[in-house]
Amino acid sequence: MKSVRLARYFPILDWGRNYSRDTLSADMLAAIIVTIMLIPQSLAYALLAGLPPVVGLYASILPLIAYAIFGTSRTLAVGPVAVVSLMTASAAGAIAAQGTSEYLEAAITLAALSGVMLAVLGLLRLGFLANLLSHPVISGFITASGILIATSQLKHILGISAGGDNWPEMLSGLASAIGETNPWTLVLGIAATIFLFWVRSGAKPFLEKVGLSPRAATMTAKAGPVLAVIATIIAVITLDLASRGVKLVGAIPQGLPPFTVPSVDPGLIAQLWVPALLISIIGFVESVSVAQTLAAKRRQRITPDQELIGLGASNIASAFSGGYPVTGGFARSAVNFDAGAQTPAAGAYTAVGIALATLFLTPLLFNLPIATLAATIIVAVLSLVDLKTPVHLWHYSKADFTAHIATIGVTLAAGVELGVIAGVGTGLLLYLWKASRPHAAIVGRVPGTEHFRNVERHHVFTMPEIVSIRVDESLTYLNARWLEEFVLERVAERPELQHVILMFSAVNSVDASGLESLEAIAHRLTDGAIELHLSEVKGPVMDRLADTGFVKELSGKLFLSQADAFSTIAAQVEATKDGDPFQTCYVI
Repeated sequence: MKSVRLARYFPILDWGRNYSRDTLSADMLAAIIVTIMLIPQSLAYALLAGLPPVVGLYASILPLIAYAIFGTSRTLAVGPVAVVSLMTASAAGAIAAQGTSEYLEAAITLAALSGVMLAVLGLLRLGFLANLLSHPVISGFITASGILIATSQLKHILGISAGGDNWPEMLSGLASAIGETNPWTLVLGIAATIFLFWVRSGAKPFLEKVGLSPRAATMTAKAGPVLAVIATIIAVITLDLASRGVKLVGAIPQGLPPFTVPSVDPGLIAQLWVPALLISIIGFVESVSVAQTLAAKRRQRITPDQELIGLGASNIASAFSGGYPVTGGFARSAVNFDAGAQTPAAGAYTAVGIALATLFLTPLLFNLPIATLAATIIVAVLSLVDLKTPVHLWHYSKADFTAHIATIGVTLAAGVELGVIAGVGTGLLLYLWKASRPHAAIVGRVPGTEHFRNVERHHVFTMPEIVSIRVDESLTYLNARWLEEFVLERVAERPELQHVILMFSAVNSVDASGLESLEAIAHRLTDGAIELHLSEVKGPVMDRLADTGFVKELSGKLFLSQADAFSTIAAQVEATKDGDPFQTCYVI
């Protein structure tokens, strides 16, 4: 029992029991492939975050080991990602200028705060809070972030100096400095970008044509960024491009990550806790989405609350090893999956590969053009830009479209933090507006059946003395008054009305405000000599209503089914008059 409890918080104790030689071989192969992919990515994303390139390598060592211990996904690859790097640059840039020790301290502290928040949320099992970010908001934020990131890297492709915290400022900065474009940098940047785009779509078919198996072609194509790095370094050395104004990565510190301590300055923490919370939520949503997608392909499962702990541990490890916020990345996780990784140990082996790179390979990267890293980022993030979703949302849900567009617009115009807040705020406001106007329909009996359907959609039987209203939402303080007005309006339209049946088949709960509205409806109907009946009330709802005086004071009856309610009341009405009691409603 104790071992099961420990395995819940340390998943490594679960999968580690059955670790075999075959599993080791599969994990090692996947680690080699992901390491090759992760080295240029880590350097590029650190550049995007406004940090020294080596910080990206630091953020790709201990965090991977921490996730291997605490994470539940067998194939998720943790490390720096584009969106979180952009958010880090935005948050740290509000504290200090890029290149300063204060900026690096802010990034490290941001990782620590994010890690603590994620771990606490996991321990308290509050992973559901991520549901505040709806898919349209997340999609809009990622699309806008992709546009911002790609635009921010154009200055490195052009070899110019241009700034800006939002899209209009970035475009203005690029336009004003376009005349200073370095032609050598531009040629290198465009060539690297074209090559990397070709690698994404054309490399695999080409490699298959020359004889490689589909799996080998896929894995080889993933090494495309490394080939771009090697080729542009050779070009810089051969053509002496450094003397021609091409900006290089320069000296990268050699050695393992240093032990660093995040700041505990209350003033700095006060400035960073909101960005840290947003990074935590965005990072968790992105990571858990990737993990669940990959787990489903192998009929495995992940534990979202434990994923929070795993990501929290990864970020804390990053902070204490000179890194910045990390999360699970889709591209490298997909490569890890396709390469055959069987357990999180593949991530730990990848960390060893990155550590070896910081020990022995960093001198070889001195002549790496920054334009190559910028091309790597641009190609990676443009795949995040989704122009189909707005069209789909416009046709499917105007409310979700509004939240999506609001997120994109505010993110582009005002920055990532306000963009997320605007998206969440818009989504919540639209949800509250929709919840305050629930769907309710007047229903009638479908001929020859006991089914009741909307009179505006189906050919049904109704009676002028009876109105049956199907309530399609739970009754809460948000919508109770709306239902009250809806019922009374229907009553005012029918001078012959004698009975109102509220069909509660879709009502899962009734709060205090809902109860007050039901009581008000009952009193108003009684004053008009109209009986109120309820049908198909669910057990938990009936239990709560029975504890009040509402049921005892109800002028009508409670019915198990709508068919029983309508038949019984119709028979009563028919007994008091001559002729056919039914009238027929048609859909026009």
